[in-house]
Amino acid sequence: MSDLTPNLDELALPLSDHGDAALQRVVLMAKALSDPIRVRMLNLMAAGRGCCGLPSVAAMPVPGSDEPEGICVCEFQDRYNLGQSKVSYHLRVLKEAGLVSEECRGKWTFYTINKPAARAIMGLVQGQLQLND
Repeated sequence: MSDLTPNLDELALPLSDHGDAALQRVVLMAKALSDPIRVRMLNLMAAGRGCCGLPSVAAMPVPGSDEPEGICVCEFQDRYNLGQSKVSYHLRVLKEAGLVSEECRGKWTFYTINKPAARAIMGLVQGQLQLND
């Protein structure tokens, strides 16, 4: 998706005033959050690498001089006992919704929450439901 961070003044407007693109963002977000495993994946990304006994990336043969912040596909596989294709599917849904960002390092891909985009999308929902009181 392109820029998912609309003007903050526009967030209180009904979705119909944002156009079809904003409505599509909300639909994609709702789809992304409709599966418990995707919500668990978001929770793990929110907690970060320091939680849950995830190994240091330094112990993995990941290219680059700095340590990525995100969670690797293989770590989601181990954590949730899912195959690579299933993890990739869930991450693609989250990415299409604009909720996560990816960083590729060779054969490794790390995912983090895209906080500005997630806030903007949540703001659209909040505005639509008139919860900005």
